[in-house]
Amino acid sequence: MPDNSGLEFSNVATNRRAQKWTRKELLGRALWSIAHPLFALCPRSFWGGRRGLLRLFGARIGRNVHIYPSVRITIPWNLTIEAGAAVGDRAILYALGPITIGAQATISQGAHLCAGSHDYRDPTMPLMRSPITIGAEAWVCAEAFVGPGVTVGEQAILGARAVAFRDVPALTIAVGNPARNIKTRELTARISG
Repeated sequence: MPDNSGLEFSNVATNRRAQKWTRKELLGRALWSIAHPLFALCPRSFWGGRRGLLRLFGARIGRNVHIYPSVRITIPWNLTIEAGAAVGDRAILYALGPITIGAQATISQGAHLCAGSHDYRDPTMPLMRSPITIGAEAWVCAEAFVGPGVTVGEQAILGARAVAFRDVPALTIAVGNPARNIKTRELTARISG
């Protein structure tokens, strides 16, 4: 039945009936939903316990990664977090597609990395699983949003509550909604850890 926009509601129904996940993926998601409370209830300083649980579900997690217990992770096997990175309280890693977080990168509290959307150009709105890459030593500040298919380059900063639907080049500071590049960082030495 068409509405005033001329679009048919059956397109939404078609999308809902579409098979988006394999049986193995559906089983994995069901098991993760059962295991996630263990992740969330693990005391804050038990970094290794959360790393181990994520690895058990197929995530590739480097050494000395700090992931806080209130982080929400949709599909752990689509997640790669390299050594020394940190993901802060209440961050959302909506990993419908691959999310890669580079070494020593920081994802601050409340940040949202969204590696999935729907193709609005197709009337059935099929699911798209677009990868997100956060470069080494980059900083996604508090409550910032990184959209599907976006790369935040090495040592770049995406400011607090910024919204990135385009790539943020290495060594760039981007702020606002939509994020715009305001400055280039001039770093003389790489951070070591």
